[in-house]
Amino acid sequence: MTPITIPARLAAALALTLPLCAGAATLYDGKQLATLVHEDHPTLALAARMLGRDLQALGGQAPTLGTRLADCGATCVVIARHDSALARAVADEAGVKLDELRGEWERYKRVVVPSRAPGRTYVLIAGSDPRGAVYGVVDLTREIGVSAWEWWADVAPRRAAAVAIADTPVLSSAPSVRYRGVFLNDEDWGLQPWAAKTYDTASKDIGPATYARIYELLWRLKANTVWPAMHDSTKPFYQIAGNAEMARDYGIVVGTSHAEPMMRNNVREWRKEDGAFNFFTNRGNMLRYWQARVDQVKDFDNIYSLGLRGVHDSPMEGADTPERARDAVAEVIDLQRAMLARSKGRKVEEVPQALTLYKEVLDVYKAGLKVPGDVTLVWPDDNYGYIQQLNTPAENARPGGAGVYYHLSYWGRPHDYLWLGTTHPALVREQLDRAYQTGARAMWIANVGDIKPLEYLTQYFLDLAFDQSLSAQTPEQHMRAWYAKQFGAARAAPIAALMREFYDLAWERRPEFMGFGQTEPTTPNGANAYVRSGGDEARRRLARYEAMAGKAEEIAAALPPERRDAYFELVLYPVRAAASLNARILKLELAAVLARQGQAGAREQVDQARAAHAALVADTARYNALAGGKWRHMMDLAPRRLPVFLEPVYPGYPAPARPLALPANKARAVSFAAASARPNPQWEVVPGLGSKGGSLRSLLSLPSVDAAGASAVAATIPPLEYSFEHKGAGAATIKLVAVPVHPLTSANGLRLGVSVDGGPVEVLDYRTHGRSDEWKRNVLGNSAVRALSRPWLAAGAHTLRVYALDPGFVLDRVDVVPDGAPDHYGAPPEK
Repeated sequence: MTPITIPARLAAALALTLPLCAGAATLYDGKQLATLVHEDHPTLALAARMLGRDLQALGGQAPTLGTRLADCGATCVVIARHDSALARAVADEAGVKLDELRGEWERYKRVVVPSRAPGRTYVLIAGSDPRGAVYGVVDLTREIGVSAWEWWADVAPRRAAAVAIADTPVLSSAPSVRYRGVFLNDEDWGLQPWAAKTYDTASKDIGPATYARIYELLWRLKANTVWPAMHDSTKPFYQIAGNAEMARDYGIVVGTSHAEPMMRNNVREWRKEDGAFNFFTNRGNMLRYWQARVDQVKDFDNIYSLGLRGVHDSPMEGADTPERARDAVAEVIDLQRAMLARSKGRKVEEVPQALTLYKEVLDVYKAGLKVPGDVTLVWPDDNYGYIQQLNTPAENARPGGAGVYYHLSYWGRPHDYLWLGTTHPALVREQLDRAYQTGARAMWIANVGDIKPLEYLTQYFLDLAFDQSLSAQTPEQHMRAWYAKQFGAARAAPIAALMREFYDLAWERRPEFMGFGQTEPTTPNGANAYVRSGGDEARRRLARYEAMAGKAEEIAAALPPERRDAYFELVLYPVRAAASLNARILKLELAAVLARQGQAGAREQVDQARAAHAALVADTARYNALAGGKWRHMMDLAPRRLPVFLEPVYPGYPAPARPLALPANKARAVSFAAASARPNPQWEVVPGLGSKGGSLRSLLSLPSVDAAGASAVAATIPPLEYSFEHKGAGAATIKLVAVPVHPLTSANGLRLGVSVDGGPVEVLDYRTHGRSDEWKRNVLGNSAVRALSRPWLAAGAHTLRVYALDPGFVLDRVDVVPDGAPDHYGAPPEK
């Protein structure tokens, strides 16, 4: 039979339609489990043990493991590389060809074939390489109903009366991105204390026991790369015996972040006695420092970060001009590559290397740094989910390719978001789609902080990295499918809907940003923008949170007991915690508004704020007590002890005096979604993104309009066209609200052409520079605004035309705000 070449994710659907019937292979019949036979290879032995644990969880008994076909029982799962003696023996006996796997990267072929021995059936999982075989095992575990989060989120496999898989041959597709993985970062408040005090007590740190769990999670997510934890709170990766060896056994590639060239964790490995970390004055010590590590790890599977920065996440020391920094980095890269060639004993072009163009390194690159063509350029986001630039056609031709370093968690200015996983999945999809379309396919790394509670976002990022065809789904479709796997098909749609609301509310303002303060330097909480229009906007936000939390609690009450811990970790805690923090902050703000107005209710608002904080404390304590204390020390409700998290002083208010009059304001803004325009060949819908459930993106294939002709585009470019009604004549402001993306490449801008009522086209430029105040406002509110002031706008119908001048522009909505209308923080209400 000819194998079906399909993405491996589809095999589950095939298998689950054929349980225990003709055309199925039985792994457990209610009495006996299949035997697991693996090639004598450490990675494949671990894969067999993982499958064995999963089958035991489903069937209640441990399967027999072996390394010879003679160990097989009636049904025998054989796990091996395609060119191993074990795989060849099965293939030869069954007449199966495995030639398709020769020279391939992380692919597998699975066939169910009868043995010549009577009464025996083989399930052969043959990998093009060890990881290919592992992913074949992972797909099998998914097919039999085991979640990738069975350990890390307590989604325990349900006991089954019988277990079967389809006997349809499967030939998996190659991954969309070659190196896919996570950066464990900012681990001070979760992963490190949990590992040191709860799980990895032998190491008293993030040691081999913890990393073994992380590596298996990476397997289950079909990832292959880790950037280890590296903060000062954690002992360096290579200084804990067993960490690197465990990665080798699991077949995990180890890389390092932008701040750790040549596999060195400078935070705790560069000693004061070694002198200044200054290449201009201390060159010899720095070269010896790098060479020692390269020699130590030469036999491991690594991706080497090149370049030079400061000791930690800071600019290069000693470079007084961009040109001097550029020349020093170029020289350092040449010296580092010579080290690699010498230590590895092969051509340097054959050694995986990357240069992450993070912060000032991007400025050095823009200053003319020449990077060897075989080195992967890793494009970072701006720390808030917006990739700063991607490949030009010339950069795309480089053999080393390009990658992406993407934050799902961040410590730094203008404000951290280390606590809850609040990046909108629709933004993740849009940004990774533009990365893939522009050729960044060599390496994708997500900064996932402590792993928990970023489970879903980590899964989504790595799903898109492994199989880019998933980007054809809307984010909500992916969420529904994911929650179905965790909690059952009947609950998937309502859970996905409430989590969509969770992400939508965080899109408008992350819970961590609700104090309206900043960090580095840390400022006190600031004036809250949700009450500047009188308080109704704050009340609407609170009502949405209360409804969302209520729905989450309804679902929780109906869950079977064995799913309640998982639901609390994945859904209920983030939903209730976000609702509680918003309630504590906004109810105090509303209390102050009521008190100023002399109205009743201020005291009640203060009491409710106090109760919200108590609920937050109680929920966090419950999280750390889940699963018999398994997650003790994992959840911290106040990372870095920033002002937004700290319990406030609860004011006392006197009994209300005579109420003051709020004069009625009849002026109202009009707000409409960008996606409400008729279809336009130069724009595409981005589902789920923005303040109104969907945005429009100018096609990535569009050329940028020449600056000289930007104001004369009306005759050549089809516009987006909007009609709106202005209720009363007078002054008005037309705000064009965009998603704060960056120019697609260094050759593009970020501009719109806009015309009102057939007037001349005005060019609006949305580009920001560095960490400007405007950029800070943009990323904290996920919006970028340009405004057209009209001293006089007649009453009646008007037309707005919008022209795409650059590729990759994302337009969210348009607000028409008459003079005197309330100043809303978010989108004005529709009614």
